[in-house]
Amino acid sequence: MKVFCTGASGYIGGSVAAHLVAGGHQVTGLVRTPEKADAVRARGIEPLLGTLDDAERLAQAAQAADIVVNAANADHHGAAAALLGALAGSGKLFIHTSGSSIVGTRARGHRSDAIFDESSTIAPSAARAARVALNNLILSYRDRGCRPVIICPSLIYGLGRGVEPHSMQVPLLIRLARKRGCAAYAGPGENIWSNVHIDDLVMLYALVIEKAPAGAFFFAENGENSMREICEAINRMLAYQAAPSAMSMEEAAAEWGEGVAEDTMASNSRVRAVKARQLGWAPKARSLIEEIEHGCYR
Repeated sequence: MKVFCTGASGYIGGSVAAHLVAGGHQVTGLVRTPEKADAVRARGIEPLLGTLDDAERLAQAAQAADIVVNAANADHHGAAAALLGALAGSGKLFIHTSGSSIVGTRARGHRSDAIFDESSTIAPSAARAARVALNNLILSYRDRGCRPVIICPSLIYGLGRGVEPHSMQVPLLIRLARKRGCAAYAGPGENIWSNVHIDDLVMLYALVIEKAPAGAFFFAENGENSMREICEAINRMLAYQAAPSAMSMEEAAAEWGEGVAEDTMASNSRVRAVKARQLGWAPKARSLIEEIEHGCYR
């Protein structure tokens, strides 16, 4: 099949594209620079130079493809609208990549016991209201003659299979630990994120291509850990003797930016991938803690 993938030089999109190329599919990938074009071409992906703001170019690429995978930006309304507008009436599959911070709240490092699955009602924070609205718009296109599906990963870990090998949260914590000589979390570090290995996530995309119905929404997770537990594993990996330390929210915001500190590193995002498992998804990669202690981050 012909697949058009945004984010083809990124962590998620690049990993999905690599899997599809290995499976014999013809993949075209949106990239922003000639350097990224060369990088994806070397991995068997046909580059298309452009940005998410190039609505006409996106529409043309979508119309030429059998499947569209949108993995560049969970919040870019214009790109999603351009792609879906081009696919309306075609019956083609559109996979949009969201993110499980849609269930998050600004907990400042404190634990929440709220757990969500695909049937849960979501009352998003102000920082994620636009993303939830975009998700709802995307899924509404099931009534406009195409096959929209949303995959909503939790914290992703493991080495990517494309141009960009690293995700966001764990590498941020490791870089900070190396800088400080000890791992550190925001607030008390009791906040919990569900997580999923990139290899398992890629297999969910493959399964969605094969059998997901129009309008489906899937969380992706296979376990959960607190930020304190993640930092303890980082200290063990780096052979630091001291226990991880706590940062104030002001320190965390100075390190990562206020939005990342509040809505990602110090929030809770606890989800259960009920619908994905009902579809037949069976994640099997090693856990986040095992991956940190014995795997790809050394």
